[in-house]
Amino acid sequence: MNRLRNIDTYLLDLDGTFYLGDTLYPWSLPFVNTMKNLGKRFVFVTNNSSQNAKHYLHKIRNMGVDITEDQVFTSGQATIYYLKKHNYPRKLYLVGTPALEEEFQEAGFILTDRDPQTVVLGFDLTLTYEKLKTACSLIREGVPFIATHPDFNCPTPEGPIPDCGAMIALITASTGVKPKIIGKPYPEMIEALRAKYGLEDPGKIAMVGDRLYTDMAMAKAAGIVGILVLSGETQLKDLEHSQVQPDLVLENLGEIVEALS
Repeated sequence: MNRLRNIDTYLLDLDGTFYLGDTLYPWSLPFVNTMKNLGKRFVFVTNNSSQNAKHYLHKIRNMGVDITEDQVFTSGQATIYYLKKHNYPRKLYLVGTPALEEEFQEAGFILTDRDPQTVVLGFDLTLTYEKLKTACSLIREGVPFIATHPDFNCPTPEGPIPDCGAMIALITASTGVKPKIIGKPYPEMIEALRAKYGLEDPGKIAMVGDRLYTDMAMAKAAGIVGILVLSGETQLKDLEHSQVQPDLVLENLGEIVEALS
């Protein structure tokens, strides 16, 4: 646990790690206060592209946690970074929520179903059959297919609901085309984070999350410290057959507070 003292930047998952649904975990505010008292940086890194950074900023602030918009990074933002870096055309067909549409439009993209040059799929809580039909038709015509993240399910207080990965599977089953995926655990997410936050020394960066196949897999790919918390999706028994193993396994963020206090 002493290695936690060497971490300068904590990358935090949200759902299942910092809160569940609209309920802040009791250990989350002490974690924030500990980080601020010790002068350590923490950034919320979420694959959930159904909302934009503004939404998460307001949600977390309404829970009584004082943060800035710069402390939130989504797979939607990483996708925008990737598209701009590789000079993708600005006309695209976006399968996403109004919040994601707003984020892409503010970044200068034109959202259209008329001759778009890219199809982008997010975690669309407003998904319709018409959207799926249009996306599949375009992909069959050869329009490049990009997805914000691979999560199959999103945790909620009522139980898991289908996430972007499940929607990818549906579209791929229909078209035979697999998308370029940007979010955790893929290197494009890591590259975007490094570019925005200037992350250089991997030994001083930790990814804290509740999922092996996204949070911990990204930590391994980036060579940073992977801290699995058991407050969300992953249970201890899941580690027995997992190829991805974290560096540390904790019950929740509160154990980091205890270690650093």
